[in-house]
Amino acid sequence: MELMRLVLPILILPAIFAANADLVRVKSVYMLPMSNGMDQYLANHLLAADLYVVVTDPKAADAVFTDSLGPAFERKMTELYPPEKPAEKEKDKDEDADKGAIKESGAPANPVSTFRRGRGMVFLVDRTTRKVVWSVYEPPKNASSDSLDRAARKITGRLKKELEAKAPAK
Repeated sequence: MELMRLVLPILILPAIFAANADLVRVKSVYMLPMSNGMDQYLANHLLAADLYVVVTDPKAADAVFTDSLGPAFERKMTELYPPEKPAEKEKDKDEDADKGAIKESGAPANPVSTFRRGRGMVFLVDRTTRKVVWSVYEPPKNASSDSLDRAARKITGRLKKELEAKAPAK
């Protein structure tokens, strides 16, 4: 039992630090529009804290900040980062295989999302893996600029703390 108390923290510690290693790799971010202009306040505080480079070209970003997830977000990500097109040979094979096949889609025309905008959630999503690498719940008290600025400052502060905890020692 004593051995287990000594070994368990040693086994868990690397998992804790590796759990969000993707967060440390992010250097540049793209801001998707958020409710009440929160993206503008958040970009301002991210730059002021020197946490990330905020880019206006989504292709130059390592990750994307958003306040909603779900089908609409997935469509936007596909629009910003279209999947690579298959090689011509593979494309020809697919066309040959599809000749005469009836294609059916089981997805509804307008999928309903359980995620709503403007509820205080902010997500940082890796652009290539589409994994959420960080999220926080920090709702502004109201839609006033002071309230939005205060919430953005708190979000940035929490992110900074987490990045500092994950950063490798110099």
